[in-house]
This record gives sequence, C-alpha cells and structure tokens, in this order.
Amino acid sequence: MSSNETDLRDEKPQFVLPLVVRIEKDAPPSRTDALETAARAVLEILTDDRSLGEGEWAQAVTDWQDARIRKVVRRARGAEWRKAGTLPGITVDGAEAEVRVFPPVPLDGWPKELAKLQVSGTDLDDPAAPGPVPDGAAVLWLNPELDMSAGKTMAQAGHGAQLLWWAMSAAERTAWQEAGFPLAVRTATAADWAELTVSGLPVVRDAGFTEIAPGSCTVVSAFPNLK
Repeated sequence: MSSNETDLRDEKPQFVLPLVVRIEKDAPPSRTDALETAARAVLEILTDDRSLGEGEWAQAVTDWQDARIRKVVRRARGAEWRKAGTLPGITVDGAEAEVRVFPPVPLDGWPKELAKLQVSGTDLDDPAAPGPVPDGAAVLWLNPELDMSAGKTMAQAGHGAQLLWWAMSAAERTAWQEAGFPLAVRTATAADWAELTVSGLPVVRDAGFTEIAPGSCTVVSAFPNLK
C-alpha cells in the first residue's frame, strides 16, 4: 500500500472490529488455539451474509475496511462473557478457545457492554508446543523477533487472515470457505522469516498504536494448499 493510500485511509472515519476472547480463571485457552480462533472469527464475519450486499452489518464492514483495519481484542469471563453474547455478533469455537466477533464500531463508539472489558490480561501460554501444520491449512507466520501479548497477537493474526482473504481469487476463496477456513498460526524461524518477508506473500505491517514500533512486520500469510 502506498503512503498516499495510507493517508487517504487515515483521513476517513475510523472504525474498529471488536473481538472478545473468553478467559475463565480456571480454564484459560491455549495461546495458539486462541490465535487461530480469532483469525477464523475475522473470516467468519467478513463472509457472513449480514456483512454482504444489503446485510445489516454491510455498511459498517465497508466503512471499516475503507479506513485502517483496526482490531481490538478484549477479554471476558463469567457474567461479562454472557452479556457480551447478547450483542449482535458471531461466536467462533476452537479446540478450547471461544472468541466472539462483533460488527465494526466507531473508534470512540464502543457498546457499554464491551467498552468496560479489559484489554490487558490476555497473556496466554501453550502447555505444549503446537503440532505440525494440518494438510491444506493456510499458515499465518509470526515474526520471531517480536514480543507481543496474546491479545495483540490475536489482532495481528486476524489482520493476516484478512489480508490473505483479500489476496485470494474468487475460486480460492470459495474453496477455503467451503473447507471451513483451515489455518494454523506458527512462529517462523529467524532464517525463514527473512525469506518470508520478501516472498511476495501478504505481510502485516503494524501501525504502531500499541506495544510495537510503527511499520513492524508482524505476520506473513501463506496460502492454503487446497485440492
């Protein structure tokens, strides 16, 4: 994206895509499962009928994508999670994780049920190393040199999934969606990362609003090998 295109995006009204991850004290999800579930949640709202054509979320989704594609991840548990579930949105389940994604809202116009939820405290761990990438899955490769919270990384994984979706042909989109958006989030090795960033694959460059420096490359998205 050119600097002029970036400037034009900044001049437009800014929206944010809210995502809420369920983190119960006694049963937090694993980090990788939360990242992958958040990425799939972004794809689910992009392709939901309510986000397309004359759907009830379509204008908000269009306005959001015309500006910067900001995403903010907050956490909830217990009654907070149940209240969040009463708002229009989509809950996506992983192996352990639950993430609810909501239609975009103005940057300063969060619903009160979501505005009071905490952004911090999303530091999740993987009890065991993630397994091999499943056959046919897209891979969202994380920068091995960046130290980001789980919430920040969930947002970046969502950006990576969205950029990959934009880069696909219509046939590739159909195949991926029909397969259920198989994807994996993995941390690249230092050597692989250097090659990935110049490979021509979609690259997420962070705006630098939180945690990391502006322009940092956070995710490189590799296409799924769907037959």
